[in-house]
Amino acid sequence: MSVTRQVRSDHQLARLLQIGMVLEEVVEARAHKHAQTMDDAELDADVRALLEHAAEESAAHRGRLEALVAELDAESVPFDQIEGLVEAQYGQTKPDDFDGVLYDQLCNEETAYKFYDDVLEAIEASDAQFSVDRERLVETLTRIREEEAEGVEEVTRLMETRE
Repeated sequence: MSVTRQVRSDHQLARLLQIGMVLEEVVEARAHKHAQTMDDAELDADVRALLEHAAEESAAHRGRLEALVAELDAESVPFDQIEGLVEAQYGQTKPDDFDGVLYDQLCNEETAYKFYDDVLEAIEASDAQFSVDRERLVETLTRIREEEAEGVEEVTRLMETRE
């Protein structure tokens, strides 16, 4: 499913929100993996705090998305189908593909930001009526997108201090 099209139904919206949930799960898992696999020399207090915050924020985002999906008049798409979509579209890189944990985290934050930006654009281009309040939907996704943008800025600042 292309995110750039209009969202025309609760089913399409539910699918997009479920993709967001899986993306958030990937970000959380990668942050935890980095925190567990890095030695103390690589994982200073600033990087550790960044990873912990990213994992907590991703869990919170997932919770907000789950609440929206629960309100929709649509059947859930099986997790393995959504996971496959996320892997094909957004998961083509692995943590080890990057030159350091900060580059990986930057990619994760930018990917999530772009995804939410695309979803908001598709919702705003649509005149469909959803079973969830449209204003709350847009407000929730806008806030998540803003938090992802803040994450990009935070990672970038941290990277600049390490140059």
